[in-house]
Order: sequence, then C-alpha cells, then structure tokens
Amino acid sequence: MLSRTEHHHHSHRHLVDMFDAGERADEAGAVDAIVVPTIRHPRWLTHAIHLAGAISCPLVSLHSRWSDAGQAAGWMPHNVDFLAIDIGDPDGLNLPDFATTALLRGTPFPRTTDLSAKRNTALVLARLMGWRRIVFLDDDIEVGSPQDVTRAAELLDSYDAVGMQIDGYPDNSVVCHAHRETGGYQDSFVGGGALAVETTRSPSFFPNVYNEDWFYLLTDASLRRLAVTGKVKQRPFDPFDQQVRARDQELGDVLAEGVYWLLDKDPQQGWKPATDPAHWICFLDARDRFIADILDRVRQLPVDDRRRRAMESSLLAARGRLHRIEPDFCVAYLKAWLEDRRRWGDHLNAIPQLGPHPQDVMKWLIKDGATTLRWWKSLRFAY
Repeated sequence: MLSRTEHHHHSHRHLVDMFDAGERADEAGAVDAIVVPTIRHPRWLTHAIHLAGAISCPLVSLHSRWSDAGQAAGWMPHNVDFLAIDIGDPDGLNLPDFATTALLRGTPFPRTTDLSAKRNTALVLARLMGWRRIVFLDDDIEVGSPQDVTRAAELLDSYDAVGMQIDGYPDNSVVCHAHRETGGYQDSFVGGGALAVETTRSPSFFPNVYNEDWFYLLTDASLRRLAVTGKVKQRPFDPFDQQVRARDQELGDVLAEGVYWLLDKDPQQGWKPATDPAHWICFLDARDRFIADILDRVRQLPVDDRRRRAMESSLLAARGRLHRIEPDFCVAYLKAWLEDRRRWGDHLNAIPQLGPHPQDVMKWLIKDGATTLRWWKSLRFAY
C-alpha cells in the first residue's frame, strides 16, 4: 500500500548495478549489430555510422515516415557494413497480434508511433541472423566513446541488458521534465535509446506504449538482470512544445511508474501486487497529487513567461488524460502484457536461425501476403 505522503519516486537507479565509465576499461565484448530506428533524414545517422565503423560491427537502420532507407544507403561510407530497411506498414511486419495493442484500440490511449514495432523487428532480425548481442541506439543519442559500447557488450555475459547513462540533456517524460525545471529532484533511468541487449536469454518485447523500454526490462514477476555503464548524450529538445506529447505519454508513464514503484519498495516481492486494483487506486491518487504539486510550482513563475504557459498547458493535458485512466484498466493492461510475453516467446521459438543471408531473412520479417520490404545493404554485409 502507498503512503499518503508519497507522490513520486524520483529515482529507480538502485534497481540496477552501476559501473563507472572507467571500470572494466580493458574488457570489451563483441557487438553483433547496432540498431537505429529512425524517422529522420540520414544525416541523423552520422554518429551511429562512425560508431559502427569504430567497433567494426554492422549498422542496421530501420526507416519510416520522413526517412528513406535508399537515401540512407547513399550516406554510408565504404568501411561500414550496413543494412537499411524501409519498414512501411507496421501491420505487415511478422510480429504477433499483441493483446496490449488490441486493448488500447478504440480507447483514448492508442499509440500511433512505430518505435516498438521497429525494435521488435530488430529482435526478430537478430534471431534470424544468429545475433546474440545487439545495441539499440536512437538517432538523437551520441555515445561518449566506442569503448562504452564494447564494455556494455562485455557485461552481457552476466546481464540481460546494459544501459548507458544519459549525460547532458535528461531522458524523461514531459511531466518529469516539468518537475525538474520547477525545483524537484528527478533522475533518469535505463532507456531503449542506448541499450545493449542479449537476445537469446529470457526473451522480451517492446509493447506499443510509452515507456515500452521499461516493460522490456521486466520479467513475469520482477526485473531482468540489468546494469548501467558508460556515458551517452541526448540532443536537447523542447518537451513542452506540444501539449499532445504529455497527453500521449501519460498512460505509459502511469503504468511503468506504478510497476516500478513496487520494485522500489521490495524487489524480491516483485511487481505482482500491480495486478490488484487496490494498488492503482492509491497510485493514481498519488500521481494526481504529484502533477498538482508541479502545477502549483509552475503557476508561481512569472505570468508572462512563455515557458510557464507551455508547461502549464502540457501538465493540464497530462492531468486530463490521467483522469481517464481507471484502476481496472491498469490491471487489464498488465494481464494482457503477461499474455503477450508468452505469445512473444512462442513467436520467437517459431523463427528459424537462417544465418547471414539477408535475401532469405527479409522474407521472414513480413507476414504472408504483406508488401515486400525495400532494403539496401553494403556489398560486404553478410553473404
């Protein structure tokens, strides 16, 4: 049960094993591929291209919307092996029909991005290619050094996933950005924007909801073996430029924070009490008081401050969406997620390991009858 005086957990860092950037400096692990999901111009791949070249591993870029795989192929230097894929319609990808996605359909909460579909497709690709260690890297993330990536890969001998610590501009939800900017302490947690994963142990997936990476890090009962090392920087952006961002994040932020709240309290007990509506009755009340407290601080800023108005609009949008989330719906989502974990495991077990033959692999990335994917590769990539 939540304490009535608790509104928010400002950090979950104690749930992971931390390794300073200098630790294990002489140890390096092999990286089978760097995977970058992108919707932007290929110039946003520049850092990932240099990184892949520095550690001599393939770069896989997954494109949609304003991004084009063929154009990206033209940006690739001769010393980098690459596979660039236009994802197209996510419904045509060879992924299960997730219960979590179906649950959100027809509600105020569906998420229209294809980020989770791209990351799940990368996991299928890894199974097909026989890749054990891949590194997810967002196109707005810059890694401190190539050694940070290879040290993270080395730790995958002992951990299921290894994050790289966000330095510089923090990786948080809009609500948590407002909390920090109005004087609250707010840490950031492991995220899919810079995450090394071991693909053959304890298979997991990314649900189509905000904080999908936090769900990827969970087991059926608790948290996967997780470490953090190295440093990465996220390019700054304005979290308050569109109030729709805060509104669309709220369900995923509530679900993830509500689950990790329980892990903070007792990692051994795990998160299973989140399948009881009583937990969510208390947590949703705490979340409401947390946003109300931030709003009070925002409203103490100068009235003519444009940023104050943007922050207030975003927080009101988040709070409005929060008031539409019911405890029973949170329980239903987690039960659907557990069902999806089993479905995902069965799906991966049915995927063959074809080895490095992209022509054959591409056929397995789409459902029967779906439109063939457009893709480009370097002459040296695989066979």
